[in-house]
Amino acid sequence: MDDIYNIAFFMTGSRDGAYHLVYRTYLKVDYETTEIEVFKALRDSFIDCFIHDKITCIPLASVKDMGYLGEIIIRQETDVKLSVLLSEISGLKPAAISKVIGVPSDTIRLWLSSGRKWLFDGSLSWDGLFKPVIYAESNGKT
Repeated sequence: MDDIYNIAFFMTGSRDGAYHLVYRTYLKVDYETTEIEVFKALRDSFIDCFIHDKITCIPLASVKDMGYLGEIIIRQETDVKLSVLLSEISGLKPAAISKVIGVPSDTIRLWLSSGRKWLFDGSLSWDGLFKPVIYAESNGKT
């Protein structure tokens, strides 16, 4: 499945990360696994391997609520990005994507609309982190 590698590449932002993610995904599936289950395994592997490292920016163990909130925000961003990639690369419809991610189809439709805009505008990065959009100041030249 070329789609798995392509999605893994855009989720991780690197070839090495994609290989690692694909390897971890295929450890969880076999030849009888459905396409939806393979994509679920990809999502779970990404969360296991890549999400927890991004939460370390919250320094104090006493601020558990902040760590939990940070993880929720990063997971939602991951799911928005994965929704767009599943739609664009694999051609999945919102109903199928909702089975992969586990949220209603209406939420997926909203995520597809906003996620495509975020990716186009550059406010949703390809490495799984939101980044601010910085507009260059005009210096009078066009």
